[in-house]
Amino acid sequence: MNISRRIFLRNSTFALAGTTLLSRQLLSQAKDKHILGIQLYSVRDDMKKDPSGTLKNLADIGYKYVEHANYVDRKFYGYNAADFKKLLKDMGLEMRSGHTVMGRQHWDESKKDFTDAWKYTVEDASKVGQDYVISPWLDESYRKNYDDLKKYMEVFNKSGELCKKSGMRFGYHNHDFEFREKLNGEKVYDIILKNTDPQLVIQQLDIGNLYNGGGNAMDVVKQYPGRFLSLHVKDEIPASSGNEKYESAVLGVGIVNVKDVLAEVRKNNENVHYIIEQESYQGKSPLQCAKEDLGIMKSWGY
Repeated sequence: MNISRRIFLRNSTFALAGTTLLSRQLLSQAKDKHILGIQLYSVRDDMKKDPSGTLKNLADIGYKYVEHANYVDRKFYGYNAADFKKLLKDMGLEMRSGHTVMGRQHWDESKKDFTDAWKYTVEDASKVGQDYVISPWLDESYRKNYDDLKKYMEVFNKSGELCKKSGMRFGYHNHDFEFREKLNGEKVYDIILKNTDPQLVIQQLDIGNLYNGGGNAMDVVKQYPGRFLSLHVKDEIPASSGNEKYESAVLGVGIVNVKDVLAEVRKNNENVHYIIEQESYQGKSPLQCAKEDLGIMKSWGY
């Protein structure tokens, strides 16, 4: 069969374009060294009773990374930074991020400097091997008026500068009030993102929490592409009790459209920390939910 040169060149061009696109996709995937872990608040009661045994159970399930939610008197779950890092290493685990609320006691306005308590927080985070020091709360006193909140965002940036000295970055983790509360007609979450330096302050978006504040995860990740280097991967269903409208559940069963949200984030961000968190269990054990959530994430290619 004779094929004209025009058709041959056209087909060859399409084939080359397809090969180039595939190469770029493969290269992009090679660059994307994301982390898939679990927020230890998901198994909080187990961690209180037996930190070592619970970590072993998580490692046996298949987790490689954890994120802490307990740092008290310079100790993680009762261990100092060096001992906790060793405990994790012995089980094949790493802790690349953690939650410690940065509050009023951590910033000395008269000295325009952080107190020793926050400096120790950053120091110990570095010792244990964290990439991100994440504050999961914003004191209500800082969000009473627009000017106070905007001013406090400079403290966020300064915390980013402090963390940077140790090769880390400061981060903020949302709940629901950031999407419900407004100052000067602007959502608290928008004020936070517009007044923090992305090079100093990362955003850990909890894709489930925001629904109780009237937010929508897909809307937020599209509004701020490139801003989310860490996610709390969570799904939400109508709450069975309590004051909140929704509660967390096993991934893929609720209203968040988790798989699509993660794919949207992955388009615009490399090396994301995907941190599974489930706080309600619908009659199952926390460890069983942790196992199911990990299996679902792996089935999605994470």
